[in-house]
Amino acid sequence: MIVTTKKLFEAAYGKYAIGAYNINNLEQAMGLFQGNIDSQAPFIIQISKGSRSYTNKLMLEGIIRAADEVFPESIFAVHLDHGDEATCMDCIKSGFYSSVMIDASSEPYEKNIETTKRVVDAAHAKGIVVEAELGQLGGVEEHVNVSEDNAKLTNPDQAKDFVERSGCDSLAVAIGTSHGAFKFQGSQSLHFDVLSQIQKNLPGFPLVMHGSSSVPQEEVERINAAGGKLLGAKGVDASQFRQAAQLGVTKINIDTDGRLVWTRVHREYFLEHPEGFDLRAPGKIFMAEYAKFIAQKNDYLGSAGHLEEVRKLVS
Repeated sequence: MIVTTKKLFEAAYGKYAIGAYNINNLEQAMGLFQGNIDSQAPFIIQISKGSRSYTNKLMLEGIIRAADEVFPESIFAVHLDHGDEATCMDCIKSGFYSSVMIDASSEPYEKNIETTKRVVDAAHAKGIVVEAELGQLGGVEEHVNVSEDNAKLTNPDQAKDFVERSGCDSLAVAIGTSHGAFKFQGSQSLHFDVLSQIQKNLPGFPLVMHGSSSVPQEEVERINAAGGKLLGAKGVDASQFRQAAQLGVTKINIDTDGRLVWTRVHREYFLEHPEGFDLRAPGKIFMAEYAKFIAQKNDYLGSAGHLEEVRKLVS
């Protein structure tokens, strides 16, 4: 069942965070849905600008529609991740997405508000909710590439003004996370003091944490043992998710970790089976491993076990 992120946030606020997982293909979709059913968790399926053009946006949308039929007990939102204005408008027009993110965080403050408000007006007219971003995360994710020198924490004093003037439904905040597999180096850490102040200025308003993959060291070590060279990769401590949820974070984005699981499975499989050429063999392993990973991540988020409770709220 496809619902809006707004419905999910109302159920989760202050108690747990909803996992927002990026997918690019059939195997990720199958593992994602199965993992959320296994852990009885509502979730957000994210489609990025890059994944929409990986093959064709209609292919990925078709996979999600099919998964909705294969797993009719699932409850999830379909969300555009890191969209520019043109992509947001295209998704709003399509009628498939229940939520879009407009990321104008690289623009000056006033222009960010203006751009976000145009998207909000168009989305709300069709019953679609909007996530915006204030502040800038460092790191690299598809077309988003921000050096750590240019990363900026969200200004808590601006947050309330931004939300009121833009009309957005949730706000992605920069509190020290970053995109990609190399998140924490040097003095980087999560700034719960900043997050706490943002929540005080926006009580009850859903906040979003991007760049939140944990980059499990076991995955990194196994990838490297199978021929990879991910040296120094480090992510967010998943044990901190609950603390963030208590401070208003209702959506936590996870993309890199899913790519690491995919890479580990395929590197190990073809290292152990150099004669192999059937893509379905590692594909089956990945779907099972990704489902297990999703269920474990939902335990950290606190969303596991809440599916029936959410069903009653959205029915």
